[in-house]
Amino acid sequence: MLPPRNREDDHAVLIAGNANPTLAAHIAKAYGETLADATVGRFSDGEIRVEINQNLRGRHVFLIQPTCPPVNDNLMELLVMADACRRASACSVTAVVPYFGYARQERKSSSRSPITAKLVADMMVSAGVDRLLSLDLHAPQIQGFFNTPVDNLYAMPLIAADIQSKHDDLSNTVIVSPDVGGVRRARALAKELDCPIAIIDKRRDNPNESAVLHVIGDVKGKNCILLDDMVDTAGTLVNAANALVEKHGAAQISAYATHGVLSGPAVERISNSKLAEVVLTDTIRHELPETCKNIRFIHAAPLLAEAMHRIITGESLSALFTAPPAKALKQDS
Repeated sequence: MLPPRNREDDHAVLIAGNANPTLAAHIAKAYGETLADATVGRFSDGEIRVEINQNLRGRHVFLIQPTCPPVNDNLMELLVMADACRRASACSVTAVVPYFGYARQERKSSSRSPITAKLVADMMVSAGVDRLLSLDLHAPQIQGFFNTPVDNLYAMPLIAADIQSKHDDLSNTVIVSPDVGGVRRARALAKELDCPIAIIDKRRDNPNESAVLHVIGDVKGKNCILLDDMVDTAGTLVNAANALVEKHGAAQISAYATHGVLSGPAVERISNSKLAEVVLTDTIRHELPETCKNIRFIHAAPLLAEAMHRIITGESLSALFTAPPAKALKQDS
């Protein structure tokens, strides 16, 4: 007869790829575990090499790997890690992908265009991913692309808590959606903070280009907080800030977004813009130049770690949609 199992052997195993090792370390600290001993590197020809150096048999594994730029490299790392864990007889494999790459290709935009987000979902499931844990998916319908469970968390509680900690009086504050698609997100934050809402009507003629048409709502003399799910080239934010100040008389503009892609001229645009501050979560790793003083990051790790704990224990995640986790790491200055 086999000896009784030691319950200490049932703890989760956290494995980090190379996409954002700092975030992975913060998640492990908030979760109360150390990152697993794993090698995620390259062969001399550039092929990805993964070696898990500890037992995974019967364990619940969390692969921490946002598929941020370089998107293809980080995605391939995730797929290879998932395959390694499946072949090592892991009990379950949860992909912790705070930023889900290819999320903006979630539908056919023309008659012969791909639905790449669906392709990525199929690849993850085929590689051995049993569950996806993400944060503010750009297109919520991506949850339906998976034939396995998807937990899509929201950064709104973290953002609301940060705004309340930085502003004693919100009576002169307006939450602004930079486009019609973000109205639901802005409305939820405005309700949480008991603030009015405004909407920017935007036309996009080409990818990564936008033109502000007009503002729906009263922003004259108000402190405006722009809210979005991601900042890519920052054209939308900068155009919106300029329009709010120059055309509509807003007093001060700040912005919050979940994912800071910050590609191309984004950092330079923000540094030279009318934006007093842009606050992002740390789902994507960046090393900003010292000249950039108006970009700040808040930790997403406590929220993700709490969700991971609830996945293991079978507790509900719905409480995390409206309130930040009780246990939080000290914010970086």
